[in-house]
Amino acid sequence: MNYLYFLYIEFLAKHNIPKLFGDITFYIIPFCIIVIALLIVVLILVLAERKLLGFFTQRKGPNRVGYWGLLQTLADAFKLLCKENITPEKSDRFLFNLAPILVFVPPITALGLIPYSAEFTFVNTSTNVILYLILAAFPVLCIFLGGWASNNKYSLVGAVRSVAQVLSYELPITFVILSIVVLASSMNLTGITLAQYSRSGFTGWFGFPCLLGLIIMFISILAELNRCPFDLPEAESELICGYNTEYSGMRFALFYLSEYSMLFANSLLLAILFFGGYLSPFGAYLSHIIFRDTSLASIAVYFEQAFWLFFKAGLIIFVMIWIRATFPRLASFDLLKFSWKILLPISILNLFLMVIYKYITGGVI
Repeated sequence: MNYLYFLYIEFLAKHNIPKLFGDITFYIIPFCIIVIALLIVVLILVLAERKLLGFFTQRKGPNRVGYWGLLQTLADAFKLLCKENITPEKSDRFLFNLAPILVFVPPITALGLIPYSAEFTFVNTSTNVILYLILAAFPVLCIFLGGWASNNKYSLVGAVRSVAQVLSYELPITFVILSIVVLASSMNLTGITLAQYSRSGFTGWFGFPCLLGLIIMFISILAELNRCPFDLPEAESELICGYNTEYSGMRFALFYLSEYSMLFANSLLLAILFFGGYLSPFGAYLSHIIFRDTSLASIAVYFEQAFWLFFKAGLIIFVMIWIRATFPRLASFDLLKFSWKILLPISILNLFLMVIYKYITGGVI
């Protein structure tokens, strides 16, 4: 990020703009980049999920609006923008309108903690993995706020289910992340990424020694995101539409915008914790091989690092969509029992095993 900062200040100096202006406006630019990129990513994710679900279930999926149905998501977004926003008469109007706005804040902030390349990290603190955990759990408070403020029994039950679900699956996630912190000896996401570096490439990834933790965290993230088969807070067969029953128009869309944003953010987190983040799976970057360590290679390598991170996250999202098309929804009691009686004890065992592994290997993988 320092590299981008100096480039920005140098650009302003060439146009006789004071450095103070650059110091103030520099952090606005990354925020705007994240928001614009996030909107584009969500549009792509929604379309990709509908297409893949159509493929998995032997249906066509969206194929009418635009070539191959590519404009279907834009058409749906425009439709939601044009719909009337209805506020129930006996609801808490202030909280009812505040919830869909607040629910979109954590994904934007969480994406600012992700190291996209060696020089492209917006917020790089020594404990940003803890900050990410806090932000990842924050949307459930907004969901509960929206469900309670709706003054609808179905919305309230859906919101309470969401709170119980996130609390249950947050503990296994915490223990798994602790095991990664033990392996990397760092609570910084960039430090965790660099701790997985190996000359032979993917052999240094934490997904191999911590395979059990990878499985636990993948399942727990599905539950935290309310993804099938853990989508009980939105179980239309039991709750009409769950916590967002009373929402319409763009306020309804904001809840799903947040859900897909957190899907993308958590996939990036999984790629960082277990699959080397922006590190190349081959050990060496292709940019250095193609451009032979020229000045162009030093710039191209950052784009290649971002590509590897997004590629790994894309594969994780593909598996999540595949699971949605394959498994049925769990019963409410089975969902909570699965976390407290199975995942939590195994996650504690995994932490214990990783401490032993770290002690035996001396941190050398």
